[in-house]
Amino acid sequence: MDMDILTVSHLTKVYGEGENATVALNDVSFSIAEGEFVAIVGSSGSGKSTLLHLMGGVDRPTSGTVLLNGTDVYSRSDEELAVFRRREVGLVYQFYNLVPVLNTVENMTLPVALDGRTVNEARCTALVEKLGLAGLEAHLPNQLSGGQQQRVAIGRALMNGPAVVLADEPTGNLDTRNSCEIMRLLTESNRTLGQTLVVITHDEAIALSADRIIAIEDGSVVRDERIRP
Repeated sequence: MDMDILTVSHLTKVYGEGENATVALNDVSFSIAEGEFVAIVGSSGSGKSTLLHLMGGVDRPTSGTVLLNGTDVYSRSDEELAVFRRREVGLVYQFYNLVPVLNTVENMTLPVALDGRTVNEARCTALVEKLGLAGLEAHLPNQLSGGQQQRVAIGRALMNGPAVVLADEPTGNLDTRNSCEIMRLLTESNRTLGQTLVVITHDEAIALSADRIIAIEDGSVVRDERIRP
C-alpha cells in the first residue's frame, strides 16, 4: 500500500464554552493513504463537515493534529494556512463558491493567481477539456448550469495539483445525471491521476464507489470499512 498522505490524530472540536459547549468532533483518528478514495458518511449534524474543514485547514481544532505529507497542518500561522489551502488542498463544496464576476478559466485559476504564480496553461487547457467545459471558457457562473458550475469548482480544486481533494457533498445540489457525471470526473482524477480524494456524502451509491467508507455519528468514528483492496 502507498504511504499515508493524511493522518488525523485525536481530533476534537468543541464550539462554545461551559454549559453551552457543543462537541462537534470527539477524539477522531485515522490515516488515509496516498491515492486512496475515501467516503465519509453520517447523518446531518454528525460532525462530518467539521472533520473535512479541519482536514483542509479551514478551521482550527480544539485539540489533536492533522498531518499532511508528514507536516502538522496547524503548526502554521493563519497566513501560512491560507497558502496551504491554496496549494496543498483542493476544496469542493456543495454550493460551488465561484466568484460571480470571474469567467470559467479565471475561477479555475484563482488559487494560482492569488499565489502570484504563473498559470500552467497546458494543465488548464487539459482540465477544461477533461471537465467538458471547452467553449465555455469565457462564460460567467450565472451563464452556466449547476452541473457546469460544479465542474468549474472541480477544475479550481485540481488546478494546483493538490495533495488531497476534499469534497463536501459535491453532488448535493445536482440532479441524478449531473451527480453521476461529477462523481465520474472525481473518480477518474483519483484513478488516473492518483489524486487522493475524500468525499463527504449522504448518497450511498457515491459511498459505495469509494475504496473505503468512514462513518461518523455524534462526532465519533463508528465504522471504518475498506470496500476495495
